[in-house]
Amino acid sequence: MARASWSWAFPFPQLIEKLKLILLETPSYDLQEKNIIQYQGSILELQELLHLKFNIATEILLRQASTLADLDSGNMEKVIRDENVTVYVWANLKKNPRYRSIRFSETQTGFEIPRILATSDIALRLLHTRYDHVTPLGPVPTASQEHTSAVTYFGKDEVKSVEAAVSKDLQEEYKEQENESNSVHEEETKVDEQGGIEGQTSSVQEESEATKYELEMKLLSETVSAAQLLLLENASEKPYFFEENEVDLCQFTALGGVHHLDILELPPQCKPRKGWMIVEILKEGLQKYTYPPETAEDFETENTFPPIEVMLEVHENVLFFENPMVARWDAEGKHWKTDGISNVSYKSEDRLITFSLDTFGPVTLIQDAHVNMPYQSWELRPLDVNKVLLTVTTVFTEIQIQIKENLCMLASIKLNNQKHSSILEEKWMTPVSFIIALKEAGLNIFPTGHSHFYVVINYKLPLVEVKAYRQMALLSSAFAFGWSKWNTVCNSDKVVFQVREHLPKEEPIQNPNWTLLMFNGDRAQSLKINESSDAFSEALKEETEFHSTLYHMVKDFASKEAMKKVRCSSCQFVDSVCHMLLSTRLLSYS
Repeated sequence: MARASWSWAFPFPQLIEKLKLILLETPSYDLQEKNIIQYQGSILELQELLHLKFNIATEILLRQASTLADLDSGNMEKVIRDENVTVYVWANLKKNPRYRSIRFSETQTGFEIPRILATSDIALRLLHTRYDHVTPLGPVPTASQEHTSAVTYFGKDEVKSVEAAVSKDLQEEYKEQENESNSVHEEETKVDEQGGIEGQTSSVQEESEATKYELEMKLLSETVSAAQLLLLENASEKPYFFEENEVDLCQFTALGGVHHLDILELPPQCKPRKGWMIVEILKEGLQKYTYPPETAEDFETENTFPPIEVMLEVHENVLFFENPMVARWDAEGKHWKTDGISNVSYKSEDRLITFSLDTFGPVTLIQDAHVNMPYQSWELRPLDVNKVLLTVTTVFTEIQIQIKENLCMLASIKLNNQKHSSILEEKWMTPVSFIIALKEAGLNIFPTGHSHFYVVINYKLPLVEVKAYRQMALLSSAFAFGWSKWNTVCNSDKVVFQVREHLPKEEPIQNPNWTLLMFNGDRAQSLKINESSDAFSEALKEETEFHSTLYHMVKDFASKEAMKKVRCSSCQFVDSVCHMLLSTRLLSYS
């Protein structure tokens, strides 16, 4: 088996993924429509160039197929691996009608071809790309579109109330810092009382700084609220009418990359002549072999041109929790379809999928994007200063995610209560890159605006969710939060979850003493009931009070050390935790 990489292809996938990541990670208020059009155009051009180079490299290889023929079969077989690509090429040099079963050495990948192909001047190419450059690029919303979308769905009054709430939260976070700053300012004023003009200049500068701070707060509240509301926005109707057999990419997701299956016409072979290698180079280049022929009648197609059986190895880094579906790319309609595919069989132990295909082209494996939703439970627990562990438990798996500063990492995966290894473990990534990587590995715990059409959710008002996640993130350095069964019982304008003080590096408690909190965005309270109570009640716990925020609520029972750690939390860390909570929507999808 050839192990050499096609080094020329190396930069293209990385460049394409980098451009896609820029579009996803750049704040929407920094994106201009002309930049979006430019980046998406560059992505499409790079994809076309990459495919062109694959064809040129394949043609060069097939021209010398006769010199690379296998001694036993007389045909050529090559497997070339790269970090992102595996190419399987088979050239039919002998045209033996009895040689119809093709298996690439040291792999389970192969084909069963009909007699007519076994006697034809053809080559088979399977180009497996670990990435998906076939599915069309999705639209990227700009800042104005985000804000308009939020206003359209929630109404102007609600958007304003969220902006006010966000601004209020920010002011609460920095209130103590402002108080300290004011006390310092008072001392400086006393010292400079006799400074005359110097004192007046200092006051003018400080007023200017205060005005600047207010403007920054206003800008931040608008942009943050628009972005956060967009993450939690539920579409009121499905966005598209799907054709028969078309794959709904709001419900399903392509995993394991794309398998480009092609039957090619075998080009003229190199011939030795007096120490030279002579080869005829066709002007039209590499040509596809049409199967079945477009002129074939229906009855002829069924008998003479039967489906081709394909055997594919499922990539080891992709998890399928159910038997995968197979879809083919419809170049005319620009979508994935499931027709023309039959006899699908999946052996999970061998990670081998077999199916029959009427005609060649790109194929991919499909899984329900919501197979791990709704979640069964979740917990957010501090690990160290500016470092937490988020655990999400689903029907099939338990996923643990570490968050620190502006980075996320997959800590562990459990399948059937047993640890499962993944190449993503111990790799720190930014939140957006991390979410993309988990989705591509089949670990999708990130609902979209259309997920509520496919999952029975515990709907909560976006306004309440946004404020709850923000305050949970703010407190996450010193407090653990956990799932509560009562969250499904209370109304949509309230959320219920468990909370307890948990200082970093504390040993996990076997039966921790949780406090049950209820929060509606404007008022937080400790509940009298607990998780083992027989019925839900909103009764206030004895010797406790109502508070306007979770921050003030936990101060009633928190230690000074815990509150000190909360105040020392970095902004990047709080933002990353909030981003992950908003992306998983634990309060609505569990």
